[in-house]
Amino acid sequence: MALTTADVDLAHHDGQAAEAMLDELADAYADAYGVEPGEKSEAFRGRAQSAFKAAGFDLVTARAAGELVGFVFGYRLRPERGWWDGLDPEPPPGFTEETGTRTVVLSEIEVRKAWQRQGLGRLLQAEFLRDRAEERATLATGLEVPSQHVYPRWGWTRVGQVPGKLGAYFSAYHRFVVSLPLPRP
Repeated sequence: MALTTADVDLAHHDGQAAEAMLDELADAYADAYGVEPGEKSEAFRGRAQSAFKAAGFDLVTARAAGELVGFVFGYRLRPERGWWDGLDPEPPPGFTEETGTRTVVLSEIEVRKAWQRQGLGRLLQAEFLRDRAEERATLATGLEVPSQHVYPRWGWTRVGQVPGKLGAYFSAYHRFVVSLPLPRP
């Protein structure tokens, strides 16, 4: 049975509120990967602090008995970001054109280990995308990341892969998209 909003408290937060929760977010991030806070969570902190300042930023948290059990955040894709650079296979004309309001990036979706495989990730991403004004959403996964197989079940389409940029965590990434608004259940 999948979790519902009756099982957890969902809340939206802006970048300023997210900044105040950074330690808690980093702890949940490390737990989601089953690692002690360290280099992996330090890299997360840097990415997160940059995201908190982005246009259209939104953080959705899930709490159970006051504990942060999962979160998702993202922001609008800037035209100069180069998100689609090197996309293979070559997309149809116009696909990679960004206006700053066309696409929202689902940047992080993290669920504590004890809460994984219960539907919380799907619940969080649906809440994050529910009232977005953009025409589509995108996300990226490493090529061998196990969680990438869940996204097609959630309605996402893998559109190809791009090479990782200098300093990126992975050497290449799958890119996924989903049209907005999502269908109502």
